[in-house]
Amino acid sequence: MASRGVNKVILIGNLGADPEVRYTQNSTAIANLSIATSETWKDKQTGEPREQTEWHRCVAYRRLAEIAGEYLKKGSKVYVEGRLQTRKWTGQDNVERYTTEVVINEMQMLDSRGGPQGGPQGAAPQGQGFGGQQSGGYGGGQSQPSQQQRPAPQPAQPQNQQPQQKPAEPAPFSPDNDFDDDIPF
Repeated sequence: MASRGVNKVILIGNLGADPEVRYTQNSTAIANLSIATSETWKDKQTGEPREQTEWHRCVAYRRLAEIAGEYLKKGSKVYVEGRLQTRKWTGQDNVERYTTEVVINEMQMLDSRGGPQGGPQGAAPQGQGFGGQQSGGYGGGQSQPSQQQRPAPQPAQPQNQQPQQKPAEPAPFSPDNDFDDDIPF
């Protein structure tokens, strides 16, 4: 058995409000998001369609927070991955309170360009994913946008020239099958 547990959350939903982005004293961006997920089913007794919406408190840090604030708005459809975290805080009335939220470490915007309310054209590519490892609290690694690799355009060959020879490709990789795969779990 594993000595550690698994704390992973995956959500696909819509933002209930524009992201709230703020900055700490040392200029770390923090974005609070409210994501709604809905479940639909048909009532067995009445046969009528039913729907239940669940609201999720989510938070993103650093570059991921800046991206959320720049490209997401109320109604945006988004995919997020993260972990649950419960924080203890004291309200203005000096009462201790607890908040459970999803700390986002991966995000994928699912709307088409321009978003649901027809935002700026070309602002963010459709399905552009952003993420990075972030540790608990306000610390952690830097989030980097994922880059899709596109082949470079090939220049047109003049008709009089011979095509250039392609360099020889390396032999395909063949794994060494002489290893012990009795890994205890």
